[in-house]
Amino acid sequence: MDAYRDQYAKLFHGGKDVVLLAISADPADRLAAWARDAGYPFRFLSDPGGEAGKLYGAWLPDDKLDNRSLFVVGPDGKIAYKATPFREVDPTAYTELGDAIGRIAGGKQG
Repeated sequence: MDAYRDQYAKLFHGGKDVVLLAISADPADRLAAWARDAGYPFRFLSDPGGEAGKLYGAWLPDDKLDNRSLFVVGPDGKIAYKATPFREVDPTAYTELGDAIGRIAGGKQG
């Protein structure tokens, strides 16, 4: 999440024509405190029962945790890019993400 925060202006166009939602199985109060303390410029959504995680195939029922997956949803509501799992330690993953966002957010490249 720190990488998203630190690259927010470049990757997510500073929020212009892009909405970043981080979804986690953690309780809402814990997510809110974490987001506030870390200065994240995007929203966190709590999915304690894993309903969103199940819809996107990111829920690991044996562990009751969400897999580190990433989805870019276009304005048409269709998944334009997915990384399952997202390789957060691989710098090329952010280039791929930026390119995917650029294709649907005003044609700009990441």
